[in-house]
Order: sequence, then structure tokens, then C-alpha cells
Amino acid sequence: MAQKNQDLSSRQLLDLIGLSEEDPLDLLAEEPLDGLKGDLGAALRERYRSFSEPHRFAPGDLAVWKPGMRNHRLPRYGQPVVVLEVLETPLFDGESDAGSTYYRERRDLVLGMIWETGPGRGDMISFHFDRRRFMPWTQEN
Repeated sequence: MAQKNQDLSSRQLLDLIGLSEEDPLDLLAEEPLDGLKGDLGAALRERYRSFSEPHRFAPGDLAVWKPGMRNHRLPRYGQPVVVLEVLETPLFDGESDAGSTYYRERRDLVLGMIWETGPGRGDMISFHFDRRRFMPWTQEN
């Protein structure tokens, strides 16, 4: 049975998607990209080196994005996540549009993080990622 659409105020809509004046999130904020003012080729080679550097993860380990490797909005840079599972056989994103950044993306690391906004605030959620984009978390990073 079809539901009748209800008119929502802009505040109600923002609350539904987890944004509010009490907990603002700048959707246009970008992380600084160090090292891109000079030789772009050198920056690309450095990113490739970082991407290719393997790290072993086990359930219970804490991890963060490697610098310059984030390709999802969450987690944020520097935000630790916990390794829930390391998949021996990677899954591949089912995105069928070859123009998508997620087309055939490798997913071999299941990470848990704390949801920070909205009704589920404080709940642990999990997402699948490419482990080559992560490094072990330490107090320094």
C-alpha cells in the first residue's frame, strides 16, 4: 500500500539524514592534499608506493586510512576503526557502470566504526573496504 508523502521542514529533513545545527558536518570540506603543489608524477608514484605497501591485519586490530588513499566519506582521516574480519577471497563491488569509482572495487577488509549522528548514534556499524588503503592505527596518526 502506498504511503502518503508528508511535508517535512528543512530541519526535519536534515535530522533524518543525520545533520543538525548541534552536530554540523561540512559536506564540502576537503582534506588537505599535501605534496600536490610540485611534481604531480612524484606524488602519484608516492601514492602508488603507499598503496602497494602491505599491512597484515587481524580481527581486533585498529586501522586508519593511509594518507591520500581515502575513497569513501567514512571513516574520516585519522578516525580509527576496528578490524572485524579479513576476507581471504576478496569481494568485488557489483557496480555495473565502468565510469564509477567503485567499479569492481576490491573489498577484503570488514571494518567496524561508531556511528556518530542521528538515531543510531553510538552504534557500531560495519563496511567492507580494500585493505591496501589502510594502515595500522597508532596514537601518532
